[in-house]
Amino acid sequence: MVLTAIVALAATPAGAHSGATEPRQAAEVERLRWLGGCWQNRVGQTVTDEQWMAPAGQAMIGMSRTVTNERLRAWEALRIVADSGRVVYIAQPQGGAPTRFAATVISDTLAVFENPAHDFPQRIAYVRVHADSVVARISAAKDGRERGMAIPMGRRACAP
Repeated sequence: MVLTAIVALAATPAGAHSGATEPRQAAEVERLRWLGGCWQNRVGQTVTDEQWMAPAGQAMIGMSRTVTNERLRAWEALRIVADSGRVVYIAQPQGGAPTRFAATVISDTLAVFENPAHDFPQRIAYVRVHADSVVARISAAKDGRERGMAIPMGRRACAP
């Protein structure tokens, strides 16, 4: 019985499951290929590294780590996926519960993801400045004002 279920599942055409992705969303994930690779921001003794795998399987998998004076301050598991007819950025700071941000803009130089119900951030954006530099911006509206921070990052070689 279990073998029959495994064979049936293996024989199911890709995309035939209930979470089937429309070609447009898969193409939008692919359009973010420019974000793939390793990025770094260094301010004094604080270094933030962010790494994104190239699009595959209608997803990009990423991670971020911030270290100050050789001490881990923060880490995060990240995903950008085509899901249920839209592109979604999923963040899991410190491995906690996932928070989803829906894409509002995807282009060859800009990606914006929003979740107005989240406390902070409500918006995550990546701007491609050059082939070797991006600026990540996290922000939220509070008391009628937009607050946030920009994190300029340069491309670096991915460590083994």
